[in-house]
Amino acid sequence: MKPMIGVIGGSGVYDIAGLEGASWVKVKTPWGSPSDEVLLGRLGGIPMAFLPRHGRGHVQTPSSINYRANIDALKRLGCTDVVAVSAVGSLREDYAPGDFVLVDQYIDRTVAREASFFGPGCVAHVSLAHPTCARLGAACMAAASAAGVRIHPRATYLAMEGPQFSTQAESRLYRQWGADVIGMTGMPEAKLAREAELCYASIAMVTDYDCWHPDQGAVDVAAVIKTLLANADAARNTVAELPKLLPARAPCPEGCDHALSHAIMTAPAKRDADLVAKLDAVAGRVL
Repeated sequence: MKPMIGVIGGSGVYDIAGLEGASWVKVKTPWGSPSDEVLLGRLGGIPMAFLPRHGRGHVQTPSSINYRANIDALKRLGCTDVVAVSAVGSLREDYAPGDFVLVDQYIDRTVAREASFFGPGCVAHVSLAHPTCARLGAACMAAASAAGVRIHPRATYLAMEGPQFSTQAESRLYRQWGADVIGMTGMPEAKLAREAELCYASIAMVTDYDCWHPDQGAVDVAAVIKTLLANADAARNTVAELPKLLPARAPCPEGCDHALSHAIMTAPAKRDADLVAKLDAVAGRVL
């Protein structure tokens, strides 16, 4: 079967050009409203859905984003593969501003967000040992290379609550932990995509060196925005290459699309009917 690609646009990426038959549609979810309407269309013959994570005009903070509604909306529309684009600070000298990185691991330091679709009345535990899809990540790497983008093949993403940037002590600590980049939106997005049995890959655009770097000091928002604007076109060009690299959709060899097969712990007779009803799009395959 053909895939449907969902793209979540981060800071600086609020639309996708070139979609055929494009229209913005409002999607209702049982988890509330997504960040914005979803732009639907086709690219290279493949159906695509684009959702600006912060909303058009950047109206949502990293903590106010309704991550559950965003992921539910993409799954409800029929997306099989989700590519998330985000801006990050670098915690490594060799990941320079203007570079792209493919995220493959996370350290989650967020504290004020709904991080699961499941809860009392329907308990589930999915594996996050490998929180992104290697198959989809390989396609993103190939797409970035085809678009002429400099991209690093792996990175551990430190997800912080924000909206403030790190202290210098925190930035140095995260480097000691082995984090490569730092951002505010990677979690719980990746966790929720796994619970929704979506293949998920994250392309991060490096905008700055956070504040650990001796030549940078404090994060300069003006410099970040300048780099974001320069990176935005590269991100869109990368996305435009994806349809030709994902022509057919077989069962995911990583098991992303069957993540819930053995995850639900609550006995059928004990499941909360209201919660189960809310899970119709996310977990309908197993409930």
